[in-house]
Amino acid sequence: MDVSVRRVAAAATRALRLDVLRPGRPPEDAVYPGDDEATSAHFAAEAGAGAGREMVGIASLYAETRAGGPAPGWRLRGMATAPSARGAGVGAALLNACIDHVAAHGGGELWCNARVSASGFYARYGFEVAGERVEIEGIGTHEVMRRSVSAAPGVACGDGRP
Repeated sequence: MDVSVRRVAAAATRALRLDVLRPGRPPEDAVYPGDDEATSAHFAAEAGAGAGREMVGIASLYAETRAGGPAPGWRLRGMATAPSARGAGVGAALLNACIDHVAAHGGGELWCNARVSASGFYARYGFEVAGERVEIEGIGTHEVMRRSVSAAPGVACGDGRP
C-alpha cells in the first residue's frame, strides 16, 4: 500500500478517532483536550491515488510532560489505523512522522497511554513500559510507554517547541 503522511487540523482526525478508538460513543468523545493548542500536531496517513485518496490512519502529538517524566515531553495520543489498512505500514509511517516532529522541535520524551494490545508495536520502535497497567473505563487496558527522541541536527537548545 502506498501511504503518505501529512499534517492536518485536529478536526480532520475526529471521524477516524471515533470509528476506531471510541466506537459507539458520542462525537464529543473524539475531541481531546489540547487539540487546538498551537503546540499540538495532528497527522493523517492517506492511501490511494488522486481523488480516490482515503484517510487510513491518524496520530496526534501534544506538548505535554508525563507525570514524573523528564521535560520536555510530547504525548502521542489518538493513534489509529482503519481496519482495512492494518498491517500495511500505516502505523509505522505515522509513528515515524511523530518521531520526526519531536526531533525537529528539540527532542525530548515521547510517551503514550498504549492499549496493551498495541504494546508490541510501540516496543518495536524503541518504546518501553514506564508505568502500571490501568483500565480505562469503556476503552480497555492501557500502559504508559515512553522513549527518548534526540533533537534533530541544527535544532536550537531550549524546549524546542514552536
